[in-house]
Amino acid sequence: MPHRRTAFFVSDRTGITVEMLGNSLLTQFDDIEFQRVTLPFVDNLEKVREVMNRIERANAASGMRSLVFTSLMKPDLREEINKANCMVLDVVDRFIVPLEEELGTKSAHAIGRSHSAGNFKDYNHRIEAVNYTLAHDDGMTNRNLEQADIILVGVSRSGKTPTCLYLALQFGVKAANYPLIPEDLERMKLPPALLPLRHKVYGLTIMPDRLQQIRQERKPDSKYASIENCKWEVTAAETLMQQAGIAHLNSTTKSIEELATTLLHEAHLVRRVY
Repeated sequence: MPHRRTAFFVSDRTGITVEMLGNSLLTQFDDIEFQRVTLPFVDNLEKVREVMNRIERANAASGMRSLVFTSLMKPDLREEINKANCMVLDVVDRFIVPLEEELGTKSAHAIGRSHSAGNFKDYNHRIEAVNYTLAHDDGMTNRNLEQADIILVGVSRSGKTPTCLYLALQFGVKAANYPLIPEDLERMKLPPALLPLRHKVYGLTIMPDRLQQIRQERKPDSKYASIENCKWEVTAAETLMQQAGIAHLNSTTKSIEELATTLLHEAHLVRRVY
């Protein structure tokens, strides 16, 4: 049976940055089961002491010291949480302080720089990308399709929508998606609206058995979800994409993050980080 440890992610803002860093480190320890607790907006001493009480309770319940990943910027808050009976992994001490020494200047020590709406130009760009992607989901409209940074095609439920939304929200990419419907597959041609934009088109495919599982949850025991139909659609879609010279990725075992990063690289898209 795996060991159990509690891991806290403590931040004075959203906690996204420290959570991502901490989780990427914890995934390297397969023989330990972590109970993960994210505590955002810890921005004063009272809240830090509440966190310390939670740490003590977790220690008592498990009989082991907790791990605490923090990104608190205020020195007094960092000093206080370092008094807790736990292993504190302080992002500021481990990264910001050495950077200050190397660069020969003090950092701003400002709260929430990574995930905020402070830079209105960048923030508005991201919101526009999300709105565009929502409006161009599942081939809903051809209007302004030429403004897309990338257009994903593939059979229904192959992962187009979540990948497009991740590209928009995480990187500010205007991502449209178009389903390859049976009529397209029978004609073995891309939808007419995509032909002038073929240089922006990339495909997603998926293993038929996985597609059948996903569709079965959506429309149980339908022709749409039958393994025979899934096999036909996937084979036909892959053939169409090959004939049209469209590169495609298999989404079966890839996470949304992997798919999005691969598409950014292969399509030479501008990678904005918010």
